[in-house]
Amino acid sequence: MAAMLARHGEAPRRDVAYRLRPGAYAVLVHRGRVLLTEQQMPGRQELQLPGGGVDPGESPLPALHREVLEETGYRCAGFRRLGAYRRYTYMEEYDLYAEKLCTIYLGRPGPRQGPPVEPGHRAVWMDGTKAVSALWNPADRPWLSRGLALSGG
Repeated sequence: MAAMLARHGEAPRRDVAYRLRPGAYAVLVHRGRVLLTEQQMPGRQELQLPGGGVDPGESPLPALHREVLEETGYRCAGFRRLGAYRRYTYMEEYDLYAEKLCTIYLGRPGPRQGPPVEPGHRAVWMDGTKAVSALWNPADRPWLSRGLALSGG
């Protein structure tokens, strides 16, 4: 029997058709500090792990490199998979109910290439322990904690 993938957050609603949305997200640690992205949303700002959707025909690691660069302006390297979880949510920026399959990787930030090109995003460096509680999505907090422990941060 295959192992069930952990679900975080609310249970799926029976009255909603969810679209599967695979994504890759990065815990990027350097000397105890974490590189996050701040996304401007209607009426709020969200601190998030950099990353996002894996496009059709794209593999998770190339998608992760692309997303980190778009959202933070930094290159990244040295990825290893920490784990994965699923989350059912409404994505207001896409007007879409999604079953998000989130794969989390631990890596290192590389050189900054310039400002983020993704509209409404900016790179934020934060102390690792503060970053855990500052993340908007509580499902990412244990992954950030685990990444910090594994990286010695």
